[in-house]
Amino acid sequence: MNISDLKTKVLEEIQLVPDDQLVDLYNLVHSFRLQFNSSSPQARDLMQFAGCWSDLSTETYAKLLDDLAQRRQQAFSQRQNREANFD
Repeated sequence: MNISDLKTKVLEEIQLVPDDQLVDLYNLVHSFRLQFNSSSPQARDLMQFAGCWSDLSTETYAKLLDDLAQRRQQAFSQRQNREANFD
């Protein structure tokens, strides 16, 4: 589907939205547009790391996953001990 057809379909769908929902739709579309029009410095800084792990060896990647699983298990096991029982 080309861009022109897609825009037409979006506009057709908008025409079907009940009037009492237009404010919500406008806010959604507006925030969506702003999200992609304003590239914050933080987002640009983060994007420089995109794909930086793509050249990891299989062994290093496996170690990373194992370490991550262990850290998560440890963090969640400590969390369970802090939660109160209300039974």
